[in-house]
Amino acid sequence: MTRYLKNFIENKWWQELLILVFSFILFTLNDWILIKSWKGIWSGCAYFLMLYGHAQLNRFFLLPILLKKHKPLLYLLATFGLLFVFSIVMYKVANLWIYKNCFLYKSSEQQSYVFQAATLLATLICILSTILIFKFYRDRKNLDREKLLYNQAQINSLKDQLNPHFLFNTFNTLYGISLQYPERTPELIMHVSQLMRYQLESHERQCVPLEDEISFIGSYIQLEKERVGYRCNITFNSDVDDENAYKIPPMLLISFIENAFKHGTCSIEKCFVEVTISVKEGKLDLLVRNSIPEKKNDVVSTKIGIKNTTERLKLQYGSNYTLDIKEDRVFSVNLQLQLKRI
Repeated sequence: MTRYLKNFIENKWWQELLILVFSFILFTLNDWILIKSWKGIWSGCAYFLMLYGHAQLNRFFLLPILLKKHKPLLYLLATFGLLFVFSIVMYKVANLWIYKNCFLYKSSEQQSYVFQAATLLATLICILSTILIFKFYRDRKNLDREKLLYNQAQINSLKDQLNPHFLFNTFNTLYGISLQYPERTPELIMHVSQLMRYQLESHERQCVPLEDEISFIGSYIQLEKERVGYRCNITFNSDVDDENAYKIPPMLLISFIENAFKHGTCSIEKCFVEVTISVKEGKLDLLVRNSIPEKKNDVVSTKIGIKNTTERLKLQYGSNYTLDIKEDRVFSVNLQLQLKRI
């Protein structure tokens, strides 16, 4: 029902019909009880169509002067000029034909130029205001749709950059493992292929179940444990209050975790990486902490991951998230955002 109502409101022709019916009822409801014949009904309809025609002439020929040419003074002069002409025409038509065929407007005050001008002006304001409200609604809807498409194009572009970045880092990890533990390479290649499959399958999707994303992160951390676990204390904790209830844009969190392993384990000294994901009442809290080595090895960094993820957060969550990145004795990233339910 809601969808049909929404389609009805957004359809231009249905809007026009709604405006016609609304104005017809508004300006004739109190007077139909005075009409005693079919001739009077047609006279009343003709009178309303003249009112409606005046408003439509203003809408299509004079209103563009205000909205497109931005000449308010010219628009006002033209509006009052058209109102003056129609007042004379309406006065003549009403007195010579309409009032003789129905019982509308019996009083002498109603049989005047001023009354006709006031009726025309009231009808004009009513119809134009309704038309402008619908126009504003349509324009706003189109603007929101264009903005959504633009944002989605930007998100897709960022994801297209992020995927090769993740692939590059993953194969670097695999290369490092193959040098130290060549016998484990076949098994780890299968592990990497699972990560790649998730990456490809989720690429075209706007959102994925949170549990799938957490499982993906867990697999990545397990791969890193194979590489640096002998000299690095790695912990990963996940606590979700309602499993399979939330969704999240795919690969939104992985860059923060990649960054922790890339820069926190770049020396031979003891180090640590801590990743904690908690969700309570739909609020996700990601905390990533890693040690900062005193003697850092040179690490090739494109700085694409964190930058693109930050841009994605802005595009997809606006101001509805908090991201706190600190570097003291420990490098920490704390991300909080409200998840949507599946």
